[in-house]
This record gives sequence, C-alpha cells and structure tokens, in this order.
Amino acid sequence: MMRVVAIDGPAASGKSSTAHAVAQAIGFYHLDSGALYRALTRVALDAAMDPGAINPAELLPIAEQRGLALRVEGDTLSPVLDGTPAEGLIRGPAVTAAVSAVSAVPEVRTWADTAMRALAAEGYPVVVDGRDIGTIVFPEAQVKVFLVATPQVRAERRLMQRGEAADSELVRVEAERLAERDRADSSRAVAPLRKAEGAIEIDGSALSFEEQVERIVDAARSAFRNSTP
Repeated sequence: MMRVVAIDGPAASGKSSTAHAVAQAIGFYHLDSGALYRALTRVALDAAMDPGAINPAELLPIAEQRGLALRVEGDTLSPVLDGTPAEGLIRGPAVTAAVSAVSAVPEVRTWADTAMRALAAEGYPVVVDGRDIGTIVFPEAQVKVFLVATPQVRAERRLMQRGEAADSELVRVEAERLAERDRADSSRAVAPLRKAEGAIEIDGSALSFEEQVERIVDAARSAFRNSTP
C-alpha cells in the first residue's frame, strides 16, 4: 500500500520546508515535485530550447539520455542528472524564470507524475509537495493538506529566503507577483491549483513554522498510526 502525505498550496506558502520537516518527524521521505520540474527545465535550457515552445518529443528523450530520475539522497527523493545530484543546477534565476512554462506542458506533467507515482508504488513512504499532488498525482493520498497564507506574508517569506530586505515597497511588489502567480496557477488548463477533496486547509499566516508542521504531523500520525515508526 502506498503511504502518501500530499501538501499543496500556492507559491511561497512554505510547502517544501514544511514537507521536509513533516517527513523527518514521521520517518518518511520528502519528495519535492517542483525540483523534478526544475530539473526538466534545466535540461531544456541546456539544450537551448525555448521554454515557451517546448516540444516534449524532443525534451523527454534528452532528459532520459541524461539519466534524469529521482534517487534517495539522505531523507529526500531528489533529482539526479548525469549521475549527479541536480540540486546545485536547478535553483538559479534562469530555471526559476522558465519552470512555469515548462511544467505547463501536459506531456511533461504526465512524465513527472509517472516518475513520482512509481516511487510511491515501490514502497517509499513520501511527503510530497506541489500544486496538484492531492488532486492529480496522488488523489488517493491518506493525508491531504492545502497550505495557504496571505500574499503579504508569503512575499515577506520569499524576500527573506532570497536574503533581501523586506521593506514595504519590495513586499508590495512581491505580493503582486505572487497574486498574479496564484491567478495563473488556479486558472491554467492543465492541473490547476485547487484544494483537493478531503484536504485539511491550514492558513499559516499567523502560525509559527513549528505550529504549521505540528498540525500536519498530528494528522499524519493519526492516519498512519499502525504503519509508521
């Protein structure tokens, strides 16, 4: 039986860091779906492909030739490229600017979904974060969470992550960007961002990180009481 905790939510809602902490607490592996899409985007950029006009019949064979896959790295399931962990290659501004366009291609999403489902089917217990995990990738997940926060709070967090000063003007601009990303993610034709049926909604705007994690850990431990450490 697959054991899955699915955490969805908008950009900068703290999905990845929260999912990692939850996975550590309950003894699962953390699987960041965004990292897989970023790795695919890195492959596209390395092949000089236009992110806005991706041909999956060209991209996916190149990705497979480069050995793009998810592998165990400590307590995470992370993408590898050319036999090497890809984390250092996928967090730069070029990938960040292009990943939305690449991940919107239906065939790209199907490829990524298949890779993630295969790992769970192999018996890896996972905490997976993304935007369509509980709705599309793992609709059968035993625990589904929809993590939200106000655009202002998310903007402040994003600026802090980048090491930038969170002054009022920068926060306003970043909040507008995030709100626009929310609109785009929620209205896209392929795998739109939405709350999964049966998902627990957690608004982290006024919660500490520890409180946010604890709520999900409690739900997971309850769901997996007979099968987790």
